[in-house]
Amino acid sequence: MNSECMKSAPVILAVPGSTSAASNAAEAPPRFERQGLALAVLFVGAFLAPLDYFIVNLALPAIHTGLGATDAQLQLIVSAYASAYAVLLITGGRLGDLFGRRRMFMTGMAGFVVASALCGLAPNGHVLVIARIVQGMAAAVMAPQVLATVRAVVPLAQQTRVMSFYGFVFGLSSIVGQLGGGALITYRPFGLDWRVIFLINIPVGILAFIGSWKFVPESQPAVRAGVDLKGVGLLSLLLLLVIYPMTHGREAGWPAWTFAMFALSVPVFALFIATERRLERRGGHPLVDLQLFRNPAFALGLVLAFLFYCNSAFFLTYGIFLQTGLHWTPLASGVAIMPFAIGFVIGPLTSPAVVRRIGGHVLTLGFSMMAIGFTVTGWSATQAATPDLLFYCGLVCAGVGQGLLLPSIMRIVLAEVAPEKAGLASGVASSTLQIGSAFGTAAISGEFFGVLGGRATPDAYAHAFQYSLGINALLMLTCIGLSVLLVQHQQRVVLHR
Repeated sequence: MNSECMKSAPVILAVPGSTSAASNAAEAPPRFERQGLALAVLFVGAFLAPLDYFIVNLALPAIHTGLGATDAQLQLIVSAYASAYAVLLITGGRLGDLFGRRRMFMTGMAGFVVASALCGLAPNGHVLVIARIVQGMAAAVMAPQVLATVRAVVPLAQQTRVMSFYGFVFGLSSIVGQLGGGALITYRPFGLDWRVIFLINIPVGILAFIGSWKFVPESQPAVRAGVDLKGVGLLSLLLLLVIYPMTHGREAGWPAWTFAMFALSVPVFALFIATERRLERRGGHPLVDLQLFRNPAFALGLVLAFLFYCNSAFFLTYGIFLQTGLHWTPLASGVAIMPFAIGFVIGPLTSPAVVRRIGGHVLTLGFSMMAIGFTVTGWSATQAATPDLLFYCGLVCAGVGQGLLLPSIMRIVLAEVAPEKAGLASGVASSTLQIGSAFGTAAISGEFFGVLGGRATPDAYAHAFQYSLGINALLMLTCIGLSVLLVQHQQRVVLHR
């Protein structure tokens, strides 16, 4: 990443209901005085938010022993963070649009550091769960500002490369979370137990806080609007009604309350839309600008983002297949994810070169690689007693596909959004990914256990794993067709310029 100063305003495609390109050009955009350092600081925030979802998984047995946490509390230690993060992402993005992205990034980072300290010093499971909720809320304020700042400040010519680094950082966080967490628990630096996985965030977060104050430019609209508190409340309730039963329903056996929450989400959604439209007609500033969804690239990109992240069920079914079906240790299972993770890192690094050659068709390539990779791995799982070379080659192929897709989807979703709406759009896109992850994990893992039935043989687990990967591959095939439509839309936009 170079440290070249930004010399000109990016070209903005007008979106219905958004500020025109001419008025955007009239406003002097913020400048990156030291772009490399500023992006490095922002990417620390992009790294920490997903890291603290992955890193805690391997620490759960140690937390159970050290705190005497119950099984329900162990489940909440993971899901409470994910739920709070997903529910508040859109609100966090909108706050950045209203009050300044650097200001909200620093606020979220400060809250994340404090919450990490509370997690690391928690005297019991109950306090740890509460601290994890606060940590998820802080991450939801911090994370959307990264993509929003990139969209508003980085010139369009550099955005493909910068977004590729974003995808690399996101992929790296999953590797560090799985392996780094296990290493910290095993080697106990400074004599610390499981608490080190949270306390290590403190020095990193403090450095990022100082770095954002020094190097990250502020970006926000010239006119500051108020916060749509009613919209915040209704949207948070809506996402909670959808995400909580998705996250907890399968493990609870899908009791009646899960379906009641799903049913209640429908009128809440209708009330939220009506409230936002009424506020917009009155000349106010709704939490979610519904005009965004009239842009085909944004709307279609969100559908792709949702279907793409449904494949998060792979991580759950893969771990169950290895540990329960083949009786591998947690450490061996963590190492076995490396072929996929390595591909996930390679993909973003090659993405700029791929985009230069095939443009928007990078989505078609990425979805095709994931479909092929999952199909090959699933077939191989039923052909050999233990994973073989073909099995891992399929994982590498799928991982590269995922690595190509993550930055490309986010870049395309934000490409036609005016800069003053970038925080909101980033929050909507990130929240869509989280909802897709929760939905895919609940639905596809449910099919996995349904195929497994009451059998407990390695062959039974292999066939259930193959079936779940087959569903993932079918979803990716669907995305191939949608990605072709998106590329056609992009080509029409270019022709009409």
